[in-house]
Amino acid sequence: MIHDVIIAGAGPVGLLLACELRLGGVSVLVLERAPDPRAALKCLPFGMRGLSVPSIEALDRRGLLDALAALQPPRDHPAAAHWAAQPRRPAGHFAGIQYYQDRVDTSRWPYRLPGAVATAMMVDMQSLETVLAERAAVLGVTMLRGAGVDAVHASSEGVTVNVGNQRFDGRWLVGCDGGRSTVRKATGIAFVGTEPEFTGYSLDVVLTDPPLLPPGRHYTATGIYTFAAPGTIGMVAFDGGAHHRQPLTREHVQNVLRHVSCTDVSVSELRLATTWTDRACQAATYRSGRVLLAGDAAHVHAPLGGQGLNLGLGDAMNLGWKLAATIRGDAADGLLDSYTGERHPIGAQVLDWSRAQVALMRPSASSRALEAILRDLIDTRDGASYFAERVSGAGLRLALGDTHPLVGRSVPAFALQDGSRVDERLRTGNALLLDFTAQRTLQAIGDAWSERIDYLGTAAAETFGLSAVLVRPDGVVGWVSDASTAGTDVEQVLRRVWKQQA
Repeated sequence: MIHDVIIAGAGPVGLLLACELRLGGVSVLVLERAPDPRAALKCLPFGMRGLSVPSIEALDRRGLLDALAALQPPRDHPAAAHWAAQPRRPAGHFAGIQYYQDRVDTSRWPYRLPGAVATAMMVDMQSLETVLAERAAVLGVTMLRGAGVDAVHASSEGVTVNVGNQRFDGRWLVGCDGGRSTVRKATGIAFVGTEPEFTGYSLDVVLTDPPLLPPGRHYTATGIYTFAAPGTIGMVAFDGGAHHRQPLTREHVQNVLRHVSCTDVSVSELRLATTWTDRACQAATYRSGRVLLAGDAAHVHAPLGGQGLNLGLGDAMNLGWKLAATIRGDAADGLLDSYTGERHPIGAQVLDWSRAQVALMRPSASSRALEAILRDLIDTRDGASYFAERVSGAGLRLALGDTHPLVGRSVPAFALQDGSRVDERLRTGNALLLDFTAQRTLQAIGDAWSERIDYLGTAAAETFGLSAVLVRPDGVVGWVSDASTAGTDVEQVLRRVWKQQA
């Protein structure tokens, strides 16, 4: 059997992409190297991640948010993040320096209407993968676990992947197989960036003398550490990444912890440990012929603030509808090329955001001086609002070549006349043409588009002076109509959004 798309990797990015492709009507095979989807590092506390606005909106638009929220622990759960019980509500952090919700001026985001989803949500990776895997199964995705891709053979006609002695054929291949991606390496796509400055540790330990470590996050003369009783520790040692992926012993962990915390604390038992670094690299392109990359296979950086998961989920939403349309023959090749064009700059920004945090974390006098200044700035209304917009993704806008400030942004939470929400109207995975004036000229877009675009003629409480809005399948506004564009040929607009010639 030849599948339309083979996806290497069943993490959140691969699973969400598989769901998007199935909504687009194409066949999908997911190959995952790990035989068991469950892992201790995916659960609390190490599996905790923060979802950004684009990620929350994407899950809501596919009807997945409620199921995910139902699996999350309360804020006061003992395994939750150490900052959850603070009297002020944190809105995020930059290099461990928190900013708070009471300082964020949300009026700076004019297209965030009342009724929009929250700007942040904490989830654990195990729950996220469970919800996405269940939806993938419902949609008819074929999944094989214990089946890691070993080799890739691509041509202009399709791809073949080898899993041990087995061979699988597909028309397209997407590597969602992590930072050491076999797919990326086999395809020869360059992976360029900066090498690590530190080794990061996530630990579950038993301490002989836990009172020696105060709870919370602490900068020291030799590194950074975070402690949550009784034994959850995160720490960073600036060693050039020397101990990443090295065997970890109790003695080694104790020595590093003493060095970083500047205490004589003792570790009596090492229960769970993993390492990570601040290596920041990005694929030169996200597409080579019939092979594409998404998630960590396309970009890696330090997991500071949970940006990597959100970046990958954004890749999946952007790529899914474009690849499905290409396979169906609905779009010219230029649409698929726009995946790299739209997502690569966002990935580059996140990598630089990560590098900036590392510069602030260095155990040097200049970094500590800069940290003190940033703490003052981040606690101002302007400072907290700037960082909140960057980290939450609330101000994210794609450069789609249109001067209207709404084009390229996530569609606002328009309150429709019938009481429904715009997000609920995107559950099909189709594009959506919102016609606030219910003009028959807009409705008559032709049978050629009827299976790809849902038409909705309805008034809304707030329209920003617009008469119509075209929402792409990924929830991004592709075109708007106002007084200056009255009489526009809608079909020409549709062709431009799908990268076809008029």
